[in-house]
This record gives sequence, structure tokens and C-alpha cells, in this order.
Amino acid sequence: MTIPAQFDAKSVEQKWYGYWMENNYFHSEPDHRTPYTITIPPPNVTGVLHMGHMLNNTIQDVLIRRARLKGFNACWVPGTDHASIATEAKVVAKLKSEGINKNDLSREEFLEHAWDWTHKYGGVILDQLKKLGASCDWERTKFTMDPDMSASVIKSFVDLYNKGMIYRGYRMVNWDPEAKTTLSDEEVIFEERQGKLYFLKYQIEGSADFLTVATTRPETIFGDTAICINPNDERFSHLKGKRAIVPIAGRVIPIIEDEYVDVEFGTGCLKVTPAHDMNDKTLGDKHNLEVIDIFNEDATLNSFGLHYAGKDRFVVREEIAKELEENGSLAKTETHLNKVGTSERTKAVIEPRLSDQWFLKMEELVKPAIKAVLETEEIKLYPKRFDNTYRHWLENIRDWNISRQLWWGHRIPAFFYGDGKEDFVVAETIQDAVVLAQKATGKTELKAEDLRQDVDALDTWFSAWLWPMAVFGGIIEPENKDFKYYYPTNDLVTGPDILFFWVARMIIAGYEYTGEKPFSNVYLTGLVRDKQRRKMSKSLGNSPDPLDLIDKFSADGVRVGLLLSASAGNDIMFDEELCSQGKAFTNKIWNAFRLIKGWEVSDTIPQPESSKVAIEWFEAKLQQTLAEIEDHFEKYRISDALMAIYKLVWDDFCSWFLEMIKPTYQAPIDKKTFDKAIEMLESNLKLLHPFMPFLTEEIWQHIAERTPEQALIISTWPELKSFDAKLIADFDFAAEVISGVRTIRKEKNIPFKDTIELKAINNDNTSAYFDAVIIKLGNISSLEYVSEAVNGALTFRAKSNEYFVPISGAINVEEEIAKLSEELKYNQGFLKSVQAKLSNEKFVNNAPEKVLEIERKKEADALSKIATIEQSLASLK
Repeated sequence: MTIPAQFDAKSVEQKWYGYWMENNYFHSEPDHRTPYTITIPPPNVTGVLHMGHMLNNTIQDVLIRRARLKGFNACWVPGTDHASIATEAKVVAKLKSEGINKNDLSREEFLEHAWDWTHKYGGVILDQLKKLGASCDWERTKFTMDPDMSASVIKSFVDLYNKGMIYRGYRMVNWDPEAKTTLSDEEVIFEERQGKLYFLKYQIEGSADFLTVATTRPETIFGDTAICINPNDERFSHLKGKRAIVPIAGRVIPIIEDEYVDVEFGTGCLKVTPAHDMNDKTLGDKHNLEVIDIFNEDATLNSFGLHYAGKDRFVVREEIAKELEENGSLAKTETHLNKVGTSERTKAVIEPRLSDQWFLKMEELVKPAIKAVLETEEIKLYPKRFDNTYRHWLENIRDWNISRQLWWGHRIPAFFYGDGKEDFVVAETIQDAVVLAQKATGKTELKAEDLRQDVDALDTWFSAWLWPMAVFGGIIEPENKDFKYYYPTNDLVTGPDILFFWVARMIIAGYEYTGEKPFSNVYLTGLVRDKQRRKMSKSLGNSPDPLDLIDKFSADGVRVGLLLSASAGNDIMFDEELCSQGKAFTNKIWNAFRLIKGWEVSDTIPQPESSKVAIEWFEAKLQQTLAEIEDHFEKYRISDALMAIYKLVWDDFCSWFLEMIKPTYQAPIDKKTFDKAIEMLESNLKLLHPFMPFLTEEIWQHIAERTPEQALIISTWPELKSFDAKLIADFDFAAEVISGVRTIRKEKNIPFKDTIELKAINNDNTSAYFDAVIIKLGNISSLEYVSEAVNGALTFRAKSNEYFVPISGAINVEEEIAKLSEELKYNQGFLKSVQAKLSNEKFVNNAPEKVLEIERKKEADALSKIATIEQSLASLK
């Protein structure tokens, strides 16, 4: 098989992904092997591949491919999330562009459009993951709105309702006026924004006096139903029991007393608007205040807003400030830094709103999840520092608002049979609902058409929290073979931004429905940021298209580039240079393979001693690195594992091992050494395969003719064996000697083709085991151990050993003495400056220990260099 001069990533990626799919290597069925299971964090069905997906799915693919090589029955379940808010917004926008208003459609008509959109665009991101090399079990692909997945969600809702854990309540919720739906507390992102504090004057009824109140929201005065003062605030004692007049609206409202009022903030008085503030609602309930809702669902003012009706809240804020100023009701304004709640999805400013919603009680549900992570550590978070974030969220949890005012999603299985708020039943099917409604009312004549299903859909996360169970049918059929075999899953790879939204909730659901953890380990990736530390986003224009990167640098190059700097939980400062480094690594491996396969092999020549030693050393080095890699994987240090392999391949294999065994120019290599070189290369490919699947499979298949049963993807991970650590240490010393010889050749312009002599004083009593390697890589005619310094020679040190290269006529001794003398003078001056620092008591007492370490290292290095130069000068003179 001809080996191309260049690695053609595009054709290789297409060829091997097709081959893997044809041979069904990604698919898993329960068998006698131990399962290793990952369920993908399902990307939004609206989404396309971005850098966060690239990182997250590369890590998952590394874990699943390694598990496959280690003999586990590896199963990686892919899928997408219906993403209620995001998808409905996309479909509404599409309809709008076609001149269709959602409100003019029936629910069924709208859902037809939503399904059409999903079928057209829903598989895009999964197809893109294939370009990355993701080895998912595509036969098991799930969508959160699949019939069986929907059945799991509905069954879960009914079960929790019947247990008394789901209830319907009239509560103040977070309202997204753009998406026109409620949001849970966790979907609200608070941002600091510069705003204004408006000081409004409320006239006291029957008096010419005014009371000044500070507010950030003057447009809400139409919903004011009281002014509140602190009963202990003597400034306002004369107002107790009196009433005030709301500016513009002209309504008369009571002045109430409550210690809740902060006498230090603003003017010490508070306008109470129970319909539009959580705390005001609490006050209103306590004092039996009227509740006036002044907003429509899109945050325009309704008829209570008088002449501002129909206008947006922020427009009204500007206009009403002018009107208040003109009629003398605005005392002043001040700039004010305020925390504003915004929708995670639409970025709209959240409006507190009272409405009937469905809630899930969390206080009891959360207890097993707290215990599993923070007490028994049955589930481990990596890095562990996220335990504190997890604790904070779960120990301060509130009931979960699970209803959303959307059509796209799982419709709440509540069926109303009367006009009252409590006239409903909860059931999995309309048929079951009819039976329950008949029992509730005693009316056996009730039929399906007499019931009205709740129009709301469930929060997307209410389906996502069942994901590890639902993908295997565990909610509907807990005894099915797939669920019993694959659950609990092993590892979850996700971002820390959804630690509460998704991870904690899956843990809660897992213990509620199975009494077991849903997974054992949670690997929390960092965020991918640009070089300016900004989060990558389309709006900033700082996020490269992942497919363009793959096209430019290859899938393997991008995977390596991302992972080299992706330590768990730490953000990545992404730079395309990382991918360039990954591509360079790809080329290095390809060229090393071509070098080996380019050698002529001979059965008749004996194995050189240098090759025998080199093989023994690299086998030990491979085992040492394998032990490191296993430790890194055990601790979920994926980046460190890759770096260990990177150094093994680039430094130890390519830069040292191949040089040590390489035959002389145009000479053949002995077969024993060649076979071992191929064996070592194959071991490297196995270690690299999870990280660089395409390159490694291509080289593997080039090495020899392989059957589908012999493909690299299903070969075996190298076996961990004992190794000789002394052999590795001895080589490290030999490498230092070789570097010393090469430095002398470079500095003195001695061509490598010219042999040189090397003599050594073995003060360290080091092993001579690697002498054959030193002789070969240094092109040394003879290596002799001596007891005294050699005159007329250039010298260098390796640890305490002294090495001498006798000078031939090619070197001008006088010039060399002059050059060394100048170098000695410079180093002595440098040493003097360092020692002056270290003798300065003020510097030593105040400098950080790290700085002192650096200075002491400079001193030691300078002393060593001076000793070497003086030795060289002495021998030359």
C-alpha cells in the first residue's frame, strides 16, 4: 500500500468514519461484558455546533473510545433537546417572516409548523458531531419529544402529582415578556445596569404636604396600593393613619406601617405595588392590600395605565418621568446601579407577575442528592471545588415552577371539567382523565370532549432531568433489559453553568425513581473564551465556526489543540494557534511513520547494541507513561493525560527512540529492531486513538492488512506492566551527555559527519549501559573513562561527571581561549549581581519565596557554568 507524502485529513476522515459506521463499531447491545455508558448532554434541536460543543463532545469521545479499547461494552447515547423557549421563538420568527401570526393559528396548526421546522433542522448538530469523530451509538439517538420520551415525562408528572409533590398555585413568578412565559429562578440572570432613582412626591390627602418616595420604576405607580413607612421612624410619625394620593392616577391609598422598610434606603418610605414585586406582594398579603396588575403579557401597559395603555414599559418610564416633572411630582433623579433580572434565553428584562402555575415541592426531593455528593461521595464532581456551588444551590432550593406558557413542549396532563380553579384531574391519557372526572363529579355521562386540557407546557428541564433513565426506557418499563444493564451510567461531561439546571436535577430524579445514582462522575468543563477572556458568542463575533477549523486544521488537530489546554473546570483561552499545534503534531506522527516504513529491512544483519538498549529503554518509558496516563484518567485530568502521551510520542519516540535505532544512510535496519519499532508505534497509536481517531486508524491500517475484527477502534489498550525506573533515569543522564556533545559541536562548528573522541571522569559512578547510544548519537569514535582531566580539550559537565573532547587542528586554540575568557567575565559579572541581591537583607525578607527560588537557581547555574568554563580554559592552556 503506497503511503502518501502528506496526511490528507479530509479523505481520511470521511473514509474511516464511513468504515466505522459500516462495521457498526459504535453500536452497543447488552452482553457479558461490563458496560461503560455515557449519555450526551442533549444539545438544543435549534442548535449548530459551537466551540463549547466541540470541547464537551471531544472529551466524551475520548472517554468512550478509551473504554472501548479497554474491553468495556461502550455505549454513548446521543440525542437532542426540544428546547421549548428557543425553538418556539425560532418557529414564531419564521412564521412572522411569512406573514403569519402565531395567535392566528390553533395549537395544532402551530405544532405542525414546529414539527416541520424540527424535521428540517433538528439533525444538523448531530451530523456536525460526526465530522468531529464522535463515536455515538446513532441507532440509540433520542429526541426529548419522541413518543417514548414524552410518555416518560407525562408518567413522571402524574406520579409526582399523585404523591402530593406537584401542586397548582397562584404565585408571583418570573415572567419573560418576549417569550411570554414564566421562568424558574435559575433561568434568570442578574446583571448590574446603570439606571436612575426617581424621587416621586405623593400628596397627603386633605393637606398641602407631600411625601417623597424613591423608586427605580416610576411606570409602576399605576399599580401602587399603599405607601409604607417604618413605625420606628420618627420622621414620619405624623403620617400614621393618613392616606396619600398617587400622582397622575389620582387614586387615594393608605399609608401603612411595617418594620420591613429600610430607613436608610432612598427616603425611608416605600411605594407598595403588590402585583409587580415579590417583596411588595408579601407586604400586600400581610396588610390585605388591593392587587392591581398594570401589564399585559408583553409588558405593555393595560387599561390601568390610563393614557399610557398599549405602550412598552421602558417607553412609559421615559415619558412618565417627563409628565411627573411637568406636574411637579418629580422631586429629583439620581444615577443608580441596579441588579436587573434578565431571561437566560431571550435576554429580555424579567417582570415579576402573579399567575396560576404548577410547582414541584423540592425540600424533601433534594435530600438524597445532597447526601450522594456531599456526604457519601457516591457521585463525584471534578473539580471538587464545585461541591460548594452544588451545596449552596441545593441547600437554598425553592419549589420549582415547572409550567411554561408555550405550545411547543410536553403539554401538562391536567384536565379541567369545570370552571373552578380546582376542578381538574391529572392523568396520563384523556381516557384515564374521563374516568377520574366522572368519579370526582359523580357524572357518568362526562365524555372526553367535556374536558379541557391545560394549555401550558412543562419546563424543558422537566424532561431533561429524566434523560439518563428515559433514554433506556427506565421510567416506563423499569425492568427492561437495556435499563437494567446500562443504568446507572458512568460519566457525565457538561458545563458548570448547568450544574443546577440539569446535573443536580438528574441526581434528584435518579434517586426518586430508582433509588440509585444516575452516574458516578461529573466532569465539568470550562468555558471556551477568546484571548481577551470574553465568552465566545455569535453576537460578539469572536466564535470561529468549528467546521471551518476542522477544514483548516483537521478534526484530530482541532481535538488535540482544544484538549491540550482544557483542564477540568478551567476556562480555555482559545487561540487558533492551539489547533495549529495539533496539526503540527499530526504531521509529526505521520512523518515518523513514513520514516519507519521507508527503511529497508534485512534478516541477515545482527541487532546493534544501541538498538537493543533503545528498545529496552522505550518499553520502560512507555510503561512509565502508561501508569501516569491511567492516574490522570482516574482523576479526570484529560488534558494532562494527553500531554503525557504528547511528550511520549514527540519527545521520547520521535526525537529519541527513532534516532537511536535509525540505520546509517542508505543502510538497512535489522528485522528484530524494525519489528520492535512497529510494535512500539502500534502501542503509541492505541494510546493516541481516543484523542486522534482518524490519523491513528489510517496509520494502523497502513502498517498491515487488517480485517474488520482487527481495526484499531476495537483493538486492546496497552497492558500496564512493571518497569525499570533506573533504566529511565540512566537514559536521562545519557541524554544529558548527548546534549553536551551536540552543544560543543554546534558552538565549535564541528560537522556531525566528523567523528570526535570523548573522555570522561565518572565521578557519579554512572552506568555505562547507554554508552553505545551516546557513541551513536554523538558520532563518537571512542568513549574512554579516565581518572584525570584531559589537557587541550573542550569540556562540559553532566551532574558531577566531567567530559572532555580533545581538540583537533580544526579549532584555533587562541581564539577559543579568548572567547571562553570573555564568557567567563560575563558570567562572573552576572553572578556578582545575583549574589548582591541575595545578600540584601531587605530584598530577602520582602521578596516572595518563588522569587527567591528563582534567584538561588540563577546563582547555582552561574556557579556551575563558571566552573565548566574555568575547567575548559585550564585544559586549553
